[in-house]
Amino acid sequence: MEAGRALNAVRCAVWAGLDLAFRGEMGRATGWFGRAHRLVAVEEGACAEEGWLLMPAVMGQRAGGDYAGAYATAGRAVVIAERFGDADLLALALQEQGHSRVREGRVEEGLRLLDEAMVAVTANDLSPIVTGVIYCEVIDACRAVYELRRAQEWTEALAAWCRQQPGMVAFTGQCLVYRAEIMELHGAWRDALVEAERAGERFRQEKRQGASAQSSYRQAEIHRLQGAFAAAEEAYRDASRCGGDPQPGLALLRLAEGNEGAAVAAIRRAIEETTEPLERARLLPACVEIMLAVGETQAARSACDELGGVAENYRTGVLPVIATATRGMVQLAAGDARSALIALRKAAQAWRELDAPYETARMRMFMGTACRALADDETAALELEAARAVFERLGAAPDVERVDSITRDAAAAEEASGHVPGSVLGLTPREQVVLRLVAAGKHNREIASALVISEHTVARHMQNIFAKLDVSSRTAASAYAHEHHLV
Repeated sequence: MEAGRALNAVRCAVWAGLDLAFRGEMGRATGWFGRAHRLVAVEEGACAEEGWLLMPAVMGQRAGGDYAGAYATAGRAVVIAERFGDADLLALALQEQGHSRVREGRVEEGLRLLDEAMVAVTANDLSPIVTGVIYCEVIDACRAVYELRRAQEWTEALAAWCRQQPGMVAFTGQCLVYRAEIMELHGAWRDALVEAERAGERFRQEKRQGASAQSSYRQAEIHRLQGAFAAAEEAYRDASRCGGDPQPGLALLRLAEGNEGAAVAAIRRAIEETTEPLERARLLPACVEIMLAVGETQAARSACDELGGVAENYRTGVLPVIATATRGMVQLAAGDARSALIALRKAAQAWRELDAPYETARMRMFMGTACRALADDETAALELEAARAVFERLGAAPDVERVDSITRDAAAAEEASGHVPGSVLGLTPREQVVLRLVAAGKHNREIASALVISEHTVARHMQNIFAKLDVSSRTAASAYAHEHHLV
């Protein structure tokens, strides 16, 4: 202003306001935006800065869920940017339009706009600050709709760009979080922890407490998968202290610890207060897993159906794969092993193509259980063995123990089937397994956990067993199992 460059001052004021807004200081941010508006108001004639003044409104509309409004306002900025040849403004406005379309469910249109914005980035047409903003926003949009391939591609490009901008601390923390997510997906858990910890250090340098929550949550997830429950809990608490939501990871941690009541309460609370479909989709897979574990098959089915509906609206990325996987898990718990196996195999193939070893191994573990229910013991053993090898390599101790539990039951089933064919007893292979576990003194909940089915399904199997053996108690059924060498 002292140099008489009022329009340059407007841009400085806009960036000051945006920086404060990103840090959550909305009062001061609004003050800077107001100052910028006042400067433009006294200018004679149109100018590109009018488009810059639209950007805070666009971001506010998108943050408030008014995606159609954000798209329209950003469109006005696009027109102004093209008129005045402002590459930075054009790229930012296109990115905002793309993000809004993606959130609306018009994913293909949105991704095309995001790709268009990235053309200017890769052509080095933009200022460093705008380049960094667009990288982060485009990656965030891709993550929101589970476009992991695009997210990985742009994350690698962002990492290379950050290395060329050693003084640009503002984007390195976010880049490291994205890199940690990609590393975790590909099974490089140790490296992912290192990157997430580095991200936390960068966020602390920037004094971005809210962003630090992302780093803590990523560390917590890896600790949980490895069975380091104390470290996971502390990291989830760190995420919460920084203003982040520790769900659904914390609920899954409580389930792994055996605190089923806390797990159910936490996931239900999180889902009830979440309305945005893509955010609900982030919680629903954990809801399915928790509800199946406690025998709430109908609740799991409802969550699965909702997830499938979201995936149908956002037909992109891995969200349909996740929906298919959860459907297979629900079908398996309901006793429909044949349908479950089809869904699980489809999901496993998709995860394999994405080079996601942990998710692939989980599918193979469930596939092994499904094959066991279909009396295909040899294939079941192969699937479980393959899953266990991956879990062991990754250090996923809880999953290794889960496979071992399933395998122990499988070995007992093979031993029993060598003595008594199912046709003699009139029992299906799965009913024989259930009967053998009853004879071993297992309660319904223990049987459900061992076979990865619901307690309701176990109870149905028990009714069938009682009817076929013409007995009326668990004691009588157990005696029958001993007499016929099932135990």
